[in-house]
Amino acid sequence: MLKKAWMLATAESCTGGLIAAACTDLAGSSNWFERGFVSYSNAAKTGLLGVAAASIELHGAVSEPVARAMAAGALAYSAAQVSVAVTGVAGPGGGTVEKPVGLVWFGFGLAGGVQTEMRRFDGDRSAVRAATVHHALARLLQLLQAAA
Repeated sequence: MLKKAWMLATAESCTGGLIAAACTDLAGSSNWFERGFVSYSNAAKTGLLGVAAASIELHGAVSEPVARAMAAGALAYSAAQVSVAVTGVAGPGGGTVEKPVGLVWFGFGLAGGVQTEMRRFDGDRSAVRAATVHHALARLLQLLQAAA
């Protein structure tokens, strides 16, 4: 990111800012970290990131369209060129048959558009959130290396 002078914005729901915290734990992160959005509620997703309320109503907050919109919104409402977004069910409650505890949707915004993917993590709330942070940053690094 430094070589391209790119900045990163995060849009987080189930992780509540843990991805931004992991980034800003690194000395010098102000050279590549622009801002983080913690959009835990549906109202925050629409108000902070421009996610359509109809999309949340139709697909649910934990869905591919919402993760995609969160990643796009993080780019639109920041000065960043790269974004990562997460929305999921960290547990212990809130899971359903279709969206069980541990299900997380990711959105990655880069110059070529937004890519999404879904993962399912095992464990308690803390384990799901930690695995989400790890996967978000590891996958983002892969995508950045491929774009270089």
